[in-house]
Amino acid sequence: MAGLVGDGEAAAGDGPGDTLTQARGPPQGYRVYTRRWLFLLAVSLLSCSNAMLWLSFAPVADTIATHFLLSMEQINWLSLVYLVVSIPFGLVAIWVLDFVGLRGATILGAWLNFAGSVLRTLPCVTGRTPDPFVFFMGGQSLCALAQTLVIFSPTKLAALWFPEHQRAMANMIATMSNPLGILVANVLSPALVKKSEDIPIMLGIYPLPAALACLLATACLWESVPPTPPSAGAASSTSEKFLDGLKLLVRNKAYVILAVCFGGGIGIFSSFSALLEQILCGSGYSNEFSGLCGALFIVFGILGALVLGLYVDRTKRFTEATKISLCLTSLACVAFALVSRLRGQTLALATICSLLGLFGFSVAPVAMELAVECSFPVGEGAAAGLVFVLGQAEGVLIMVALTALSVRHSEPSFSTCQHGEDPLDWTVSLLLMAGLCTLFSCVLVLFFHPPYLRLQAESGLSPSTLDVCPGAEDRVSHPETSSEAPGTALPGEKLQEAQRQLIPGASSLGPASSSGSPQTCRDCDRGRGEGEGEEAGLGPPGGANQG
Repeated sequence: MAGLVGDGEAAAGDGPGDTLTQARGPPQGYRVYTRRWLFLLAVSLLSCSNAMLWLSFAPVADTIATHFLLSMEQINWLSLVYLVVSIPFGLVAIWVLDFVGLRGATILGAWLNFAGSVLRTLPCVTGRTPDPFVFFMGGQSLCALAQTLVIFSPTKLAALWFPEHQRAMANMIATMSNPLGILVANVLSPALVKKSEDIPIMLGIYPLPAALACLLATACLWESVPPTPPSAGAASSTSEKFLDGLKLLVRNKAYVILAVCFGGGIGIFSSFSALLEQILCGSGYSNEFSGLCGALFIVFGILGALVLGLYVDRTKRFTEATKISLCLTSLACVAFALVSRLRGQTLALATICSLLGLFGFSVAPVAMELAVECSFPVGEGAAAGLVFVLGQAEGVLIMVALTALSVRHSEPSFSTCQHGEDPLDWTVSLLLMAGLCTLFSCVLVLFFHPPYLRLQAESGLSPSTLDVCPGAEDRVSHPETSSEAPGTALPGEKLQEAQRQLIPGASSLGPASSSGSPQTCRDCDRGRGEGEGEEAGLGPPGGANQG
């Protein structure tokens, strides 16, 4: 099979309607477009600005509370609203992403994000208002609605616009732009707000990146899908009916385990980011040091994601990377729970926060790709979106539990918290957080053994329905029988056959033999080295390869 690969515009006559036709029969043609990097920039900037708005209040929570006469519970709700809103509207966002497409969903999210950032500034622009909390909560709610549209986009963008060997890296860049925004907020807010009079300056600066992201998304996102797909997987990417796709996902044991465990990790890190300043100020650490710890947390997370993304793009060992990272995260979480209650441990705390980011944050894009792999051919938006929705739901429960278990310090003299109330003791809360992280890691290691369904289909390996679903004999007879030798069949045909076998029954997306994944990885690497499957193994932008 000859697969055409190159950068540039599609040939005349190519269009979205021709994509599946090209993938089904000879000759096969796959193409990548340079503008995919511009689309990636737009989505990444939007995600970054949205995360900045999410945690802009948290690093200076005590100062904000004092200036606007708010309680710490109200300040916490300005962060918690992101989690609350995303639970019901996250499911709606999955439907919107599939119904209106990547372009429409991203532009809608960009405008909601910009509107929310402007609404937050009104208490300072109009002077003293009777209830500034209403404006803050309204703006944060709009930004939270935008997040549900933005956070699901990276996986779909990577699947539709990037070749197989760049998908994990593209997903990493777009996904890690969200914690990059958290990093900027952790550094920028304490730097801008030295006293209460500086708060209007802070609120006026945060809409600027939101406006730039809105402009870039509106002006530069021209289409949802490329005229010619970049890989066999993109050519045969399916979006099941909304409810049908959800049914397939909730009946997929491997996917459910990943969603619950990794979703719990999302909830833990959301709570950690929102409560970090309150946890450390009670032990005598300054807002600036809390911001530094948050910055180290994100910086090392981004560096770890870069290394891990390159590794899994090359080896396809998604499961191993996810399990090892979560286990190391649990150890770092236990260390933070113990050391954060001690005074004067700045070096140790900075190191632990760095390790938490290195092992915990870095696994996010890999786990999102893994969710798509073990749920193929369900749409990428639904597969990644449901993980996020579960993560936000678990985040609400975890943050409420952590806050409820905190108690007043009996000796508050060493506290650096500026709010009028006594500082809180988070010892029990942090031990609960460490215990939950350890529990999720153990469950994932022991019970998660998924097949890589998308890679199997793309590499020309027709996944055995008998392996994927033990009861498939009644529905498909001799699923592996083929008149063509393995490795010579067209990937498009293999993908269509895999979909015909996997879509009819929900149980077909259940767990397969745990030995399937490593073999698939070796076959993919060997096939790419021998010139097979080159439609997914594209060269760098601007180059062209012949498979």
